Amino acid sequence: MTQKSINFQIIITAILLIVVISLFELTNLDIFIQNYFYNFDTSKWILDKNEPILKFLLYDGLKKALILFAVSILFMLIFLRKNKTIEKYKKGLIIVLLSAIIVPITIGSLKAVSNTPCPKNIEFFGGNYPNIKVFDSYPSNFVQEKKAKCWPAGHASGGFALLSLFFLFKKRKNKILIVSFSFVLAWSMGLYKMLIGDHFLSHTIITMLIAWIEILIIAKIIYKYKGNKSEKST
Repeated sequence: MTQKSINFQIIITAILLIVVISLFELTNLDIFIQNYFYNFDTSKWILDKNEPILKFLLYDGLKKALILFAVSILFMLIFLRKNKTIEKYKKGLIIVLLSAIIVPITIGSLKAVSNTPCPKNIEFFGGNYPNIKVFDSYPSNFVQEKKAKCWPAGHASGGFALLSLFFLFKKRKNKILIVSFSFVLAWSMGLYKMLIGDHFLSHTIITMLIAWIEILIIAKIIYKYKGNKSEKST
């Protein structure tokens, strides 16, 4: 992917991000969709967040696997850096590693300051929070005991960081396969959190778009830096 192509994708994705945020801020689309995941008769979500198998496969186990994956890349870049295969894919590996670190940190930082409740927190779904969106203010008579940390979707950020694998593979077919795999994995994580009442649809879409913008920026910097360094060394 050329620098020009990366710049174009950054702009398009940024525009999409603004459109998506505006759409969900100005409508009740999140509530409409989330209704399908909640049983108002039993006051329960479709999935039980404490169900051990799904919790391990789509939350605890998957989170640990993603951390192990990032650590493995770091290990290769440090201790196997002279290996010919590692040298060949070095740029891609650096992009993937930085994405695995920066994307979750960014999303986690946004969650920490957004003070936006989860679906399970709001009164409409049996909670005690008003339906506050990210740019809304809480009612003056609402007593907030602790800060809400549900916007955007943090858990899926690790999965969406894997979209950076696009820059690791050379062949178009492999790029399509790995991006498809990463997309399905990330959305499985995101949908799981929706089905247990932890996130709205918009939270996951916004995380996906932010992740892709950051991955593109990381790739742009790495390509430019590594390209200039190679030119100087020849």
